[in-house]
Amino acid sequence: MSTTSITLAGLTASLLAGHATAADSRPGEPTPCNSSLQIATHKNSSGQDDFDFLTGDWIVQNQRLKQRFAGSNDWESFSARQTNQPLPAGIGNYDDFVAADWRPDFVGMSLRVFNPVTQLWSIYWLDNQSGGLNPQGQLNPPVVGKFEAGIGTFTGDDVIEGRQVKVRYVWSKISANTAHWEQAMSLDGGKSWEVNWKMAMRRAPAAK
Repeated sequence: MSTTSITLAGLTASLLAGHATAADSRPGEPTPCNSSLQIATHKNSSGQDDFDFLTGDWIVQNQRLKQRFAGSNDWESFSARQTNQPLPAGIGNYDDFVAADWRPDFVGMSLRVFNPVTQLWSIYWLDNQSGGLNPQGQLNPPVVGKFEAGIGTFTGDDVIEGRQVKVRYVWSKISANTAHWEQAMSLDGGKSWEVNWKMAMRRAPAAK
């Protein structure tokens, strides 16, 4: 995987360029995916629309391992809210992650960028604690991958607590109003994995 990083200035320019809005729905009901989107069979074979299902507002039930790489089975559970919006011209999408009951001052953000040449997605994680930046002011390396048979698998390398680790995201169980995400990490180059974060997502009811 290339270690070339996107500069923060480039990210800011993309986000300020504008975005589309989610489709309207009747009050009290989940905001559905755009009716033109296809969840199981995508109309764009390149994979560029693979994350279109995620546009809109979501309620996220989280299970997070309290201590990683310790053989622990002690999980914490909490809810969060997430809003996903597309970037212009099919560049990708981004969303926020707010979990007021877990860490009231914490805000996270996922940035997903599609490469039309390789037909792969790069996913970056940012937050208001570190900015998602390394000491040189560049975005930390992404996880990279694609969807196959309805399952999205994205892997990358990171340094956590001074140790080299592989990181894996898996998206599954995707429908118009539900999705599942999990994060796993490996200390042995991907021979074995420890799942440390799970998200069960359901589309939020539209505001009345």
